[in-house]
Amino acid sequence: MAISSQRTTEVLEPATTVTGVPSREDRGPRRPGARSGGRRIGSHVFLVILAIYFVIPIWWLLVAATKNTSGLFGSAPFWFDDHFALFENVAGLFTHQGGIYWRWLGNSFLYAFAGGIGATILSILAGYGFAKYRFRGRSAIFTVILGSVMVPLTALVIPTFMLLSQYGIINTPWAVILPSLLSPFGVYLMRVYTQDAVPDEMLEAARIDGAGEIRTFFQVALPLLRPAIVTVLLLSVVGTWNNFFLPLAVLTDPDLLPVTVGLNRWTALSNAGAGGEQVWNLITSGSFISVLPLILSFLFLQRYWQGGLAIGSIK
Repeated sequence: MAISSQRTTEVLEPATTVTGVPSREDRGPRRPGARSGGRRIGSHVFLVILAIYFVIPIWWLLVAATKNTSGLFGSAPFWFDDHFALFENVAGLFTHQGGIYWRWLGNSFLYAFAGGIGATILSILAGYGFAKYRFRGRSAIFTVILGSVMVPLTALVIPTFMLLSQYGIINTPWAVILPSLLSPFGVYLMRVYTQDAVPDEMLEAARIDGAGEIRTFFQVALPLLRPAIVTVLLLSVVGTWNNFFLPLAVLTDPDLLPVTVGLNRWTALSNAGAGGEQVWNLITSGSFISVLPLILSFLFLQRYWQGGLAIGSIK
């Protein structure tokens, strides 16, 4: 009986190495989440650093919008001054040069939404056509469109100016809106998304049921493209809103300027020193107000992107 108990004890005791440490086999299985947990922490730290990097300019702009001109140069750059002057600055925007800032802001809304909506419509139609129709020269034409993405916009300003001047629409709103209707990246994005989000079998079923091409597009394909449509619309609106060089080249009337070019004129006058009026407080507050519509647009429309990611995961 004692011998049997001794043998049982020997069997239950873990095997050890020469140093007395349990062998690798008896330490238990490695936890697969140990390394992934470390990588997850590293990625989170990296994302936090990126978030801080992008938030710092917005925070500085928010703080600067609450200061007067003396506070901008005489107080801490990243914290508020004792004198809160945000409402005074906004009131100054109403009165400075007859309140032309608000006209510039309205022009930016007109150019951004007219150009953004037009560019989105053209991108949807072109992307759907490239994705779902077969025609001669399709690959060559799409290659040219895709190659135009690599061309910087500043390189196209002078040819665009020459072309618009031949039609006599320089110094008109059309000089800004018409070039904004072209979005090669929007066409590329819509084609790629349409190929995956709209099955050919669904379109064929609609055609078999008697639906025409227009009805098939609006009732079958278009609802599936909502995440891509919102993405292209936002990118187009933001691109036109932030456009600076093109309006600077094709517009001379102060009443037609967007807010980007208008604030640049005030900056030039303030940089003139004693010969110009110092309106740095109006420039910072006007810049802060001009970015608020873009921030709100991204915040309210991000759920459409999340819905598009969920649709892609289901597929």
